[in-house]
Amino acid sequence: MTGSTGSALPTPTTAPGRDGLDAILARPGKALIALDFDGTLAPIVADPEQARAHPEALTALAALAPKVAAVAVITGRPAEVAVRNGGFADAPGLEHLVVLGHYGAERWDARSGEVSAPAPHPGVAAARTELPELLDRLGASQGTWIEEKGRAVAVHTRRAADPQAALDSLREPLAGLAHRHGLIVEPGRMVLELRPPGMDKGVALTGFAREIGAGSVLFAGDDLGDLPAYSAVDKLRADGTPGLLVCSGSAEVTELRERADLVVDGPEGVVRLLGTLAARLG
Repeated sequence: MTGSTGSALPTPTTAPGRDGLDAILARPGKALIALDFDGTLAPIVADPEQARAHPEALTALAALAPKVAAVAVITGRPAEVAVRNGGFADAPGLEHLVVLGHYGAERWDARSGEVSAPAPHPGVAAARTELPELLDRLGASQGTWIEEKGRAVAVHTRRAADPQAALDSLREPLAGLAHRHGLIVEPGRMVLELRPPGMDKGVALTGFAREIGAGSVLFAGDDLGDLPAYSAVDKLRADGTPGLLVCSGSAEVTELRERADLVVDGPEGVVRLLGTLAARLG
């Protein structure tokens, strides 16, 4: 279902989703609002370094954050990058915001303005060193782009002449490179990311929900990397914590649309949903 305009909240298409929304509305002080960044709060762009939060995102988050238990941005990006690109540092009304970067391996807390994280996995640096030569050898350097992510490294193909063909041709070689260095490959929208195992948005979401004693959870995402968070919400629902799964609509990732309780029109729809929810909570 597409997010609606005006002040009316859109209705989830599933019973568990409706239960999740009802729980958020009934006890907002126990609700966790968790959001992906790229494609969810920020439009997808050809150069990830140029990604910025939707112009109305900070306003919507500032209106909603004081009314719920917590707002968490869960992203594969380094926490500092998400904070910078989102404009979250020193933003009024976001004192309770937490950014879980690198799939939860890093944590930025608005109260302190500091990032906490363990030591990076050594395999990431080793794989990063080998990547340029590997891409050259495969004839895949033209149109691809390596994104340095600190605790992970990603190869984007969106700029290639045939992005999907380039992505498909790199799956097996990058899987081999990742395996040699104790990493895994996480596919996304025209991107393959090499990162340590055990890092995913589901683990991050579950851990934070338990930490704050969340009584309900909303998670919004747009890409394959958000599927573990969807599964985490499913598990929380099975254990008695209501949840709402929101898809920031994309024709590129149908699996999220099929599993979501509510589909909205990209980052603009997500921001509109957050603002409408904040207004509904009074």
